[in-house]
Amino acid sequence: MNGILLIHKPSGMTSHDVVNRIRRILHTKKVGHCGTLDPDATGVLVLCIGKATKALQFLMSEEKEYITTLSLGTATDTYDASGTVIESREYDGVENVVEVLQSFVGNQKQIPPIYSAIKVKGKKLYEYARNHEEVKIEPRDIIIHEIELLQQDENEITLRVRCSKGTYIRSLCVDIAKKLGYPGHISKLIRSQSGHFRLEDCSTLEDIEAGHFHMLSIEDAFEHFDKYVIEDENIVIHGKMIKSDIDHQVVIVNKQGKVLAVYGPNGQGYLKSIRGLF
Repeated sequence: MNGILLIHKPSGMTSHDVVNRIRRILHTKKVGHCGTLDPDATGVLVLCIGKATKALQFLMSEEKEYITTLSLGTATDTYDASGTVIESREYDGVENVVEVLQSFVGNQKQIPPIYSAIKVKGKKLYEYARNHEEVKIEPRDIIIHEIELLQQDENEITLRVRCSKGTYIRSLCVDIAKKLGYPGHISKLIRSQSGHFRLEDCSTLEDIEAGHFHMLSIEDAFEHFDKYVIEDENIVIHGKMIKSDIDHQVVIVNKQGKVLAVYGPNGQGYLKSIRGLF
């Protein structure tokens, strides 16, 4: 079984929990996910099955969209509602919310939360946190493409965020809260889109267990990528370079539209193979 499976991840499960559940349902070990979701979060989790796992690195590189609710007045150690409260302040209103939100749009450095799966010196950050060990967390380059205020109800602010991969919405919301003058945490997080895959196209785990799901092909998954058509598949089979002035990654397809590989520029007027996908 090979293809792309779009899952509506439920709250209370890690991304790896979902992977293990799908392995059992589909009776296959070759399952990988395209971008971790926090256990409390719900929404789009893209899984690659079988030979489609070769496409993981390219599907992970796309931007994401989230709907999140920021709760002002209380901070937790995990930056979300499941954590231990570490700071509180009575809420007495905010001003210039839209202006503050827009100040976060663009390229920036972000410090990930200590409760995350990023590895430092071979250990995950949350392992340092649980063992009460100090660790230096390096900031990461991220891009916030858009922030839209969807709703404001007293101390609860609901936002739509479109961002680059690697962005931690928990950290973003805590930083927004600080700029608004409050401790804060996220009370709800939904990934509404991952690349071109949207929440309304996802299946629940219950759907999949009942056999009510549609698996996308690799051709479906790369539908929105730039294509380069070749007549001779041996070029890809033997990993040969292709003379071209194209300056970005492209998907190599045959005349029938079958995806064969991903190629990228070598800086010397040629495209070289990055990953075979056939």
